[in-house]
Amino acid sequence: MIAFYENRSTDFYSRNNENGKHRLQCTAHLHYHLELVLMLEGHCHGFSDFEQCTIEAGDVFLAFPNQIHRFDSFDRERTYLFIINPDMMPELTTLFTGSLPRSSLIKGAGNDPEILALFRRLATLGQPENAFAEVERRGYLLTLFGKLLPHMDLVNTTQSDSGSLKTIVTYCTQNYTKELSLSVLEQELHISKYYISHLFSDKLHIGFNDYINSLRVSFACHHLRHSNKSVTEISDLVGFGTLRTFNRAFLKQKGLTPSEYRRAAPSKISPVEGGRT
Repeated sequence: MIAFYENRSTDFYSRNNENGKHRLQCTAHLHYHLELVLMLEGHCHGFSDFEQCTIEAGDVFLAFPNQIHRFDSFDRERTYLFIINPDMMPELTTLFTGSLPRSSLIKGAGNDPEILALFRRLATLGQPENAFAEVERRGYLLTLFGKLLPHMDLVNTTQSDSGSLKTIVTYCTQNYTKELSLSVLEQELHISKYYISHLFSDKLHIGFNDYINSLRVSFACHHLRHSNKSVTEISDLVGFGTLRTFNRAFLKQKGLTPSEYRRAAPSKISPVEGGRT
């Protein structure tokens, strides 16, 4: 399983899949945003850190910031999917960034008519046309999480390996353009480099260097799609020492060279956001 970091450029993303045209299927990834799913019909497997669960009709699945998660789909699904910047709700930001749920699954929560109505309303709001529309969205989100969170058993991340991992991941995502090594992290974070290596292999199932490369490639994809910078400039910008190293890492992660990725039609590119179809 290769986990990678998603660089989200929007505060709120909504996908209404009531028609069943899309699947939740995606590779293991993590990001600062919350990822919230309501299963309306069908089922799939959900994975969050060490947890594996079956998400069935009426169930809600919530991945917290920087929690590794993925979905395995089997059949036609009807879902609501929201990806939300926790900073949109400052009243809850500390809770979302300082704790983790013992389970990401909330069985049957979507069978509550009030919760279902909130999902439906958020799925139909569209892009806010003014500041008051954004306030309306925030209000619905706060109300929704006010109903969901009491059903979750939360633990302080400072009391677990997940807290250390979140600290490490946060540092890496803030410093990926610089030289990063286990020794650098040991010095900067005062965490044993052997313990850091253990966390990556045990929790992320990926070597530290491969993780850093996947992080840099993820940000490089954004620049390749949304800027006119040259491949060499992007290689330097995201922290690769040489263009050769960048090309090799990019090909390993994406199956294409950076230049091929840039030239490819959007429909032919596996999205940075996790390969959903």
